[in-house]
Amino acid sequence: MWGGRFAEGPSAIMREINASIPFDKALWRQDIAASKAHVAMLGNQGIVTAADAATITSGLDRIAAEYEQDGVPEDWDLEDIHMTTESRLAELIGPVAGRLHTARSRNDQVATDFRLWVREAMEQVDAGLELLQRALVNRAGEHAASIMPGFTHLQTAQPVTLGHHLLAYYEMIRRDRSRFADARARLNECPLGSAALAGTGFPIDRDATAKALGFDGPTGNSLDAVSDRDFALDYLMAAAQCSLHLSRLAEEFIIWASQPFGFVRLPDALSTGSSIMPQKKNPDAAELVRGHAGRIIGCATALMVTMKGLPLAYSKDMQDDKPPVFEAASLLALSIAAMTGMVADSTFRTERMRQAAELGYATATDLADWLVREADVPFREAHHITGAAVKLAESKGAALDALSLEELRAIDPRIDERVFAALSVDASVASRASYGGTAPERVREQVAQARRTLGLASGSDA
Repeated sequence: MWGGRFAEGPSAIMREINASIPFDKALWRQDIAASKAHVAMLGNQGIVTAADAATITSGLDRIAAEYEQDGVPEDWDLEDIHMTTESRLAELIGPVAGRLHTARSRNDQVATDFRLWVREAMEQVDAGLELLQRALVNRAGEHAASIMPGFTHLQTAQPVTLGHHLLAYYEMIRRDRSRFADARARLNECPLGSAALAGTGFPIDRDATAKALGFDGPTGNSLDAVSDRDFALDYLMAAAQCSLHLSRLAEEFIIWASQPFGFVRLPDALSTGSSIMPQKKNPDAAELVRGHAGRIIGCATALMVTMKGLPLAYSKDMQDDKPPVFEAASLLALSIAAMTGMVADSTFRTERMRQAAELGYATATDLADWLVREADVPFREAHHITGAAVKLAESKGAALDALSLEELRAIDPRIDERVFAALSVDASVASRASYGGTAPERVREQVAQARRTLGLASGSDA
């Protein structure tokens, strides 16, 4: 390829460091599609003859069929997917293949291919996240009134419903989907036609190629177009944030599945055993999702550091843009699928959850609120009185609502029999009826709204 300029070929070291075909062969579908759009435009503009354009298109279709059946061959002398395809095209149709590269450079070619790949990756992750949301909403609907302890600092705080807890992750995933959607909107401009960095002197139609490839239009600056990798960074940032949410959900299941908690039985299909301890059922899928978050964040960091300080326009450093994106996309897809299965197929032990809420003095705040509301006690004093009641209940190994009225009045005589209506976990969750609260009626409303958003029939997981 470089014979006109170089007297000698590259060294073995240069050949190895320069070749990207081992990873950028993943772009073959996008490369074929972009080349077909480009040559169609060249033919329409009279830059190449209609006959040559048809011959090139037919050759590209044959190559696509070969790649689909046999995979992409790896010849490091050809460096990348672009030259691999062009070389095979020349073998198939002869010298006319050389006309394909008229009015374009590998710089705008790879920028276009990579955008197309990342756009498809965004669409795939959005579809996966929607399935996860559906699983969360379906299980939340089942457990709109199932009581469990809510935690702060991993200490029992106030009772909530399991449905409310699961819908918190629905909201996180909703934000993740919005981030990918925003990134896709910014991505959707076509670099093809920017050539090496300055545009081209040929009378090309960039609007036509942009439209053919599903972009909103062409990029506005050729220097920026060939050197921009913001779209890849946007993808990685959204992926990293999403992986953090998935890791939090995974950690919940890991904790809940442990014997001290016993809140959930994980599906066998997403668990493993021990080579030495036959009783073990390990939450390995969830643990790997938790671990994948670190790798995905590392991918984002890797590309940020690669792009740091690069002058315009293209630099070879940017060849290393694809491996972190490919790795993150693979890990994220696995993580989403694993957590979707875990949410959908786990068995929640709601009686154990309720028991934990009752024994954890989760209604202590309700007692303090009752003293403020019904006995006109300042909150700080009510807080102190409630603390004494919790201490007494703890010494007796009983729930707060199991204390007698006499025991409560001995702590503070302003307490009367009405307090018991506020001390059960059922009364506590029912009282949290503010918008977005854990009251079952509010949870059911949020489930219904989520079902409408996702296009689900009421009470259906279709």
